Amino acid sequence: MMGLMASDETRTETRTETSKSAPLGREAAERDARVPGRTPGPPGTRAWTTWTTRLLVLGIVLAAVNLRPAITSLGALLEEVRDGLGMSGSVAGLLTSVPPLCFAVFGVTAPRLARRFGPGAVVCAGMVAITAGLLIRPYAGGTAGFLAATALALMGIAVSNVLMPVIVKRFFPDRVGSMTGLYSMALAFGTSIAAAATVPMTNALGGDWQPGLAVWAVLAAAAVLPWIPFVRDRKAPSEPSPARDASKDADKGAEGAEGASGPAAARRADRPAAQPAEQPPLRITRSRTAWALAVFFGLQATAAYITMGWMAQIFRDAGVSAGTAGLLLAVIMVMGVPLAFVIPRVATRLPHQGPIVLVLGVCGLAGYAGLYFAPAGGAWAWALLLGVSNCAFPLALTMVGMRARTGAGVAQLSAFAQSTGYLISIPGPLLVGVLYQHSGGWGMPIALMSALMVPQMVVGFLAGRDRTVEEEAAR
Repeated sequence: MMGLMASDETRTETRTETSKSAPLGREAAERDARVPGRTPGPPGTRAWTTWTTRLLVLGIVLAAVNLRPAITSLGALLEEVRDGLGMSGSVAGLLTSVPPLCFAVFGVTAPRLARRFGPGAVVCAGMVAITAGLLIRPYAGGTAGFLAATALALMGIAVSNVLMPVIVKRFFPDRVGSMTGLYSMALAFGTSIAAAATVPMTNALGGDWQPGLAVWAVLAAAAVLPWIPFVRDRKAPSEPSPARDASKDADKGAEGAEGASGPAAARRADRPAAQPAEQPPLRITRSRTAWALAVFFGLQATAAYITMGWMAQIFRDAGVSAGTAGLLLAVIMVMGVPLAFVIPRVATRLPHQGPIVLVLGVCGLAGYAGLYFAPAGGAWAWALLLGVSNCAFPLALTMVGMRARTGAGVAQLSAFAQSTGYLISIPGPLLVGVLYQHSGGWGMPIALMSALMVPQMVVGFLAGRDRTVEEEAAR
């Protein structure tokens, strides 16, 4: 995938150089001279920018891979962790509610941290926090220490969650759909591989759940490295950046080579006019679309964290072995690998994303119905349907990038939608644990999951309308 993206960049650069190489060189030099602290680049600047862009893509992919193993690895071993720490069903439900709680609390701080330290530094620190949390939590001793170390890892996940759409919008403004699909696909891959491999790795490491959970810290540590070169980049998300400037230059060259009716010209025509230097503050809470997107994000997150925390246990209680239950959870998550790349690209080509929301919701309702009537008999089919339904997450992220005009607007909408959404999702996994413990079965929890799918479809349809939060807030 990275090779294909690199090829696209190479073709774009070739068109640029053959059409307007000299004028663009002068424009780039004049622009660099006007930007404080930036000097005109040497002849090798374009190669340096391409290398940096590739490193950034690698960093985005590795960061995305690490945004869910802390959760799904725990879901695969939840029964062993409960026995080892002496947890009740209600306490285990509280444990599965910790992710959305941390995402809501810490996610809202991400834009402020990015303005002060730069988004690259914040994501790099987030990867360090994930590494430390995953390494410490199995050996922290007791439920309280386990929860605290888990919260540390989730803090790193929370800020990275919020800043991924911001970084994509800032550095890849003309490839929001494809880049969102790329990191959503990587996120789904990390989610599924942790669900599938945790039990086998635990058995290979002696059968103890502690090293089986701690081993995922190695993957998180690898994600720290690509972000180190971006730690000193402290520009706010709305400011121009070298990669973004290069993208604009490439578009100018492509327009000259393809003519006024080419794809580059169409993309430029669709872009909003340049914004004034001083913009009034965006009152995000005045936007109905922002609220609809936040509620949609919260309800899909509720379904996702119930799935990651409890789905393996549902299959195990239906008579499925622990290893097979982990594979079924992995199937649910791995469905997001191809679909998370396809859905954002389709969504960006549609004026209204509501039909996609409805298709995903119907798949979820069918999966829950099958899980209620024949949890073991049709387990693989239900896993496939629920896997399709879980792809509401990359769709929500894509709509975050589409429902705002500017990088600053995307940052504010991303923080609002994710923080508010994760607050909404907190009671879901906890309530499932309470219902499971007091009813003695999974009938009532599955009925709750099905009932929540209906409002998710309604608000998702509303959030998919073709409008921006800036327009609504201005009214």
